[in-house]
Amino acid sequence: MTVTDPADRPYVGLRPFGRADSDLFHGREQESREIATLWRAAGLTVLYGASGVGKTSLLNAGVLPRIDQERADVLPVARISPHSPLPLAGGNPYVMALLSAWAPEASPGSLAGLTITRFLAERPGREDEYGDPLPVLAAIDQAETLFHSDLARQRDRKELVDQLVRAMRDHPSLHLLLSLREEYLFLVLPYERPFGQGSRARFHLQPLSPEAARQAVERPLDRTARTITRAATRLLVGELRSATVKDAWGNVSTVELDLVEPVQLQVVCSALWDSLPDEVAEIGEEHVRVYAVVEEFLVDFFKRAVGEVAREFDVPVGELLLWLRRTFITDHGTRNIAYEGIEQTMGMPNAVARALEDRHILRGEHRMGSRWYELAHDRLIGPVSHRGSPETYLEAARTARAQRNWPLAARLADEARHAAEPDDSWVRAEVAEIHADAALAQGDVKQVRRYCDEAVRLYAERGRFDGVARALTIDGRCHLAHGDLTRAIEQINAAVTLAPNDISAQMALAEAFHRSGTPRAAAAVVNGIFPLLTDEALDRANEMLRLSE
Repeated sequence: MTVTDPADRPYVGLRPFGRADSDLFHGREQESREIATLWRAAGLTVLYGASGVGKTSLLNAGVLPRIDQERADVLPVARISPHSPLPLAGGNPYVMALLSAWAPEASPGSLAGLTITRFLAERPGREDEYGDPLPVLAAIDQAETLFHSDLARQRDRKELVDQLVRAMRDHPSLHLLLSLREEYLFLVLPYERPFGQGSRARFHLQPLSPEAARQAVERPLDRTARTITRAATRLLVGELRSATVKDAWGNVSTVELDLVEPVQLQVVCSALWDSLPDEVAEIGEEHVRVYAVVEEFLVDFFKRAVGEVAREFDVPVGELLLWLRRTFITDHGTRNIAYEGIEQTMGMPNAVARALEDRHILRGEHRMGSRWYELAHDRLIGPVSHRGSPETYLEAARTARAQRNWPLAARLADEARHAAEPDDSWVRAEVAEIHADAALAQGDVKQVRRYCDEAVRLYAERGRFDGVARALTIDGRCHLAHGDLTRAIEQINAAVTLAPNDISAQMALAEAFHRSGTPRAAAAVVNGIFPLLTDEALDRANEMLRLSE
């Protein structure tokens, strides 16, 4: 018998809670009340906390439902993007984005040219039962964009901030709430006094306490046909509070944390809900043990986030995984920090690090006058440390090899070897081939010989003669580079015999014939493959054909 309705999802997963999800939002009652009170009382309220701690969810599903609409005039929550489309030429994109958020049904033409002060003055005011104007509550989520973005928009941002300051002065009934990441708090400090007009407050939002986490697990089930036992909740929350750490010597230890990250609780609870058989009416400890494998859920969450970023920025997944592990985990299995440079963070574009921060994999903050990153939580050390499939690293190594980034190709190949099972000889064969090619590029003859021999042996054991041919071609190119033309032709000719359709081997053979003083033989080989050549190889092929005439 089925007791669940697919539409009855008590956990929101990775997305923030919206206003319509207020009946699912639990564990933040005290914070919601306090912020609602501060917002109504102070000219400026600054809500700040770490990425993923739930600021957007708290504002939408916790604070707004506690504002009495008869006692306050609440503007829609605004989120200002520096890339907001500019409806009319010559306007300030920040000001237009803010006014459009506050008046979503207004046409762009009606907002064009308005200042914030004029917009508020022309907006119909509301009064209480005694005829006094109601306080106007305005909130800006992700408000760090007001103070931090590219230099090209600095003038637009400054104009928006100046207009907000004037609006706060000209409209005493305006109460402003800024929600932002804690690492940007220092940027707001110089503006607290002019924004607040002498009345200001701050609220530091922390992760969930164990009791708040219990409520966040149990109470959303009230709207479903399922329940969960208290023992099951304790087990689940306990899992979320613990992190397993392995150091460089393989020693494993478990760390118990004081707080629970809201985003991780939602990820795990959502995955648990989806994993349960439909007929389960009461979630017990046995269900948590069987279906709530926290580490597996977090690994899946981590893989999805990394995959999305890899696709967005066209970075091989294996390269991204290697960068995360080597950059953000120390030899002792603890979190490490990395400095954000002008364009890159430890060799990776800054935009990639920012995207991983947006997906709650990394956490950024300002330290010592600079921006630094670390893993968002100790709980992610395990997923980041997990190497995963060797094919992931081999695919990234192939990309680096094609780009002739030999150091990176070699590192990724080593990662593939470490991730492989002992009997994965196909992995070791390709790893040896990649190392042989990298050694050839670096002129290390001894290493070329060693890795070519290993690759030939391993490929031959598996009957992979295409791989044997590639390894023989690398060996032949090495002999060619050092003037041993006879041995070069021997090795490359053997490769062509094993894999006659290998264009790279054919071109290497043509080059060997050309260098040995037999241009007609080289031309014969080139003519046989000419229609199949890449643009990169065409110039050299045409040159060999001309020299043979």
